[in-house]
Amino acid sequence: MALVVACRRSWLGAFSTVLMLSATPAVAQLFCSDHDAIVAGLTDDFHERRLGYGVASDAAIIEIYVSDDGTWTVLMSDVRGRSCVLAAGDGWENSADAVREAYPRH
Repeated sequence: MALVVACRRSWLGAFSTVLMLSATPAVAQLFCSDHDAIVAGLTDDFHERRLGYGVASDAAIIEIYVSDDGTWTVLMSDVRGRSCVLAAGDGWENSADAVREAYPRH
């Protein structure tokens, strides 16, 4: 279902095609674009919002976007405002509450 919605926008349609084909190692490509454009597409088309982020290096952060429907996307963003989709899929399950209960901060 999410792939049908993605095809309504050309860049997101191309992105979903790459994801479907990326199961074979020969088609391992990243989809990169302006950070704000990717986030707008994730918000508008998939209703994903940022769950969190972490610093990957001096020049990049990793962001995770999720929707209530269980779709998810992992972005790597650089300091110039360019982002690349590293992975995306369905079936996201939030385990943050379980981690907090198992390992409470003192």
